[in-house]
Amino acid sequence: MRSYLPHNDYIATARLTPDLPRLVIGVIAIELIYGVALDFIGSILAAFPPQIEQAYFYGTTSAGLLAQLFSFAFLAGAVMLVARYLHFRPPLSLIGPPKRALQSFALALIAALGCFLALEVLPPYWSSAGAVSTGGLRWLVLLPVSVAALTVQVAAEELLYRGYVQQQLAARFASPWIWLTVPNLLFAAAHWDNGSDPVDAIQYVIWAFCFGLVASDLTARTGSLGAATGFHLANNIYAFLFFSERGAPDSGLALFLFPPGDLLPPSTGSGSIITVNTVLELATLLVMWLSIRWALRR
Repeated sequence: MRSYLPHNDYIATARLTPDLPRLVIGVIAIELIYGVALDFIGSILAAFPPQIEQAYFYGTTSAGLLAQLFSFAFLAGAVMLVARYLHFRPPLSLIGPPKRALQSFALALIAALGCFLALEVLPPYWSSAGAVSTGGLRWLVLLPVSVAALTVQVAAEELLYRGYVQQQLAARFASPWIWLTVPNLLFAAAHWDNGSDPVDAIQYVIWAFCFGLVASDLTARTGSLGAATGFHLANNIYAFLFFSERGAPDSGLALFLFPPGDLLPPSTGSGSIITVNTVLELATLLVMWLSIRWALRR
C-alpha cells in the first residue's frame, strides 16, 4: 500500500533477523524478563502491610497506581534488551526517526485529546450525580507525574506490540493482513479480564483489538511509534485521570469518583456482545483515527 511506504524504512533493521522462531523466542524472553521483574517487586511488597501491596496491584491509591504504571519501564527494558542481543538491533530502531516520532506524537496526542474534549462539551451530556472530587489542587500537583507514569506505560506497550512484534513480522511477511492483525491479537489477549463477566471481557477484547489496529495503522503510515504512542497516551489520560468508580482497579489518579456501578452502561439482559455502547466506543475510535490522520497531514 502506498500509504504504508514509510513502514518500509521503519522495519529496515528488523530485516537483519526476520526468522519467525527468533521472534517467538524473543516474545517469550520478554515475558520471562518482565515476569521476573514483577516477581521481584512482589517480593519487596510482601514485606509491607497488605494494604500497600493491594494498592499497587489494584491501583486504588495514587501512590499505588503511579508505582504500577512506572513498573512498565521493566517491560520497555526487556523489549530493548531482546532487540539488542537477540536481533542485534539498536533499541532506538524500535521507535523510528526521533524527529518524526516526536512530531507525530505531539500531533496525535493533541488531535486525540481534542476528540475526548468534544465528547465532554457536546451533547448528549452524562449525569455527574453522586460523583465526588478527589481534590482539584492535589490532582493538579500530581498531574505531571501522572502523565509521566502513563507515558512510561503506553510507551512500553507500543514498543512491544507496534514496535518489536509488528516490525519483526513485517520483516518476515509482506502482507499487512499479517503484521497488522497478529500483534493486535496478542494485544487484545493481554486485555482479557478473567475476573469480569464473560460478555464484558469479550467486548473489551474486541475494543482492544480495534484500538491496536488504529495504533498499528498510524505506525505504518508515519514510519515511527510517535503517533501510536500519542494516541495511546491520550486514551489513557482520559481513562485514568478523570473519572472512575470508588474502589475500582486503577482508580487511584481519577479526579472524580462515582459510586460503584454508576459508570457501567445499563444492562439489556440479552447477553449480546455487540451493544449500542460497543458500537459507540468503536465509532469513537474511528473518529479519533480520522482526526489524527487529518492532523498528521497538516
